[in-house]
Amino acid sequence: MSVFYKIVICTTLFLFYSCISFAQSNTQIFLEGAAVNGIERFGDELWISTYGQGIYKYSYKNSVWENYSTKNNNLENDLFYCIAVSKEFVWAGSSEGLFIFNKKKNKWTKKKFSQGGEFGNWIRALKFDDAKNLLWIGRFRNVSFYDIKKQTYTDIDRTQGTDLKSNTIKAIALDGDSLVWFGTESGIHKFYKKKSTLDPKSWYYYTNKGRYFNGEGKSVSVSDFLFEGGSIWFATDEFVTKEDPEFNLGGLFKFNRKLDWKKFYKGNGLAGNGIYCIERSGNYIWAGVYTFDKNQRKEYGKGITIINRLNGKIVTIELNELNITSSTINAMYFDNNAIWLGTGDGLAKINLRNPLADWTLKKESKKNKSK
Repeated sequence: MSVFYKIVICTTLFLFYSCISFAQSNTQIFLEGAAVNGIERFGDELWISTYGQGIYKYSYKNSVWENYSTKNNNLENDLFYCIAVSKEFVWAGSSEGLFIFNKKKNKWTKKKFSQGGEFGNWIRALKFDDAKNLLWIGRFRNVSFYDIKKQTYTDIDRTQGTDLKSNTIKAIALDGDSLVWFGTESGIHKFYKKKSTLDPKSWYYYTNKGRYFNGEGKSVSVSDFLFEGGSIWFATDEFVTKEDPEFNLGGLFKFNRKLDWKKFYKGNGLAGNGIYCIERSGNYIWAGVYTFDKNQRKEYGKGITIINRLNGKIVTIELNELNITSSTINAMYFDNNAIWLGTGDGLAKINLRNPLADWTLKKESKKNKSK
């Protein structure tokens, strides 16, 4: 069967199940060979963090790429885990501390943290709060924030009792203008940012003990957040072994902020139970999925799964038809026209603004309004 007919069949089936279409011509591949793990935009700039090739900047206006790396002698590190961007600065997290780029001076500097012990300088999550003009920093030990105006750093130890994993930060997300969520290796912190970080009443901690996450597994490790309507989506990690098959069961959870927790996992349509990242485009929730092999104790990427948030239908994308060579999807970003996918072997841009997709999305929208 020719490649053309494979694409036609794949596209037709996909339309049937999810009312959205893709084709090879809608996909562009950049930064081949780079392990992309962070994508952030500010204005005309798209900033990319990689593990191995440093930091990239893309200009939407000029379609030009710029690389900061040891290869180009403009950055002393190539191994990064995350990135955040403001009008004046770019921050990149490494295992050696926080790297800071001053756009005006065109210069990188590095911040080391004294608290947190041996792993206190492993930065795993960053989030810039434009309204507060501060940067939230998720470290392997402690939460920190940087007040840009005052140029001060504040460290916060969020260890709950003797549970050290409650203070290992993996993900940070801003929820409207009042909340900040922190994903850890054993639960989630919720912070009311209008209050003081020193006020115990401004912090809440939730684990899977009780009604949260349906009470499943021995522990829950949260890797990403997504907010849509009145619901929160939580991406969680899978980590199971022969000795401990119930440790981190993984799955993608949709929480209605009241009592209802709906779980999407391998048993009801996902390609795997581990979730690297999640993003939303219109009525669709995108998830970078993986599975954990308990025998080899190793993660295996399982590509992309898309969930229709209106009817719950699940579809797994055929990456080969999009020229995406890696099934490990580490990061996602939707810019209102295209979705950018950070993979283990480069950066993919899928253009969602094509006539067929627009037509099908409008058609579906009309159907929903008529119900």
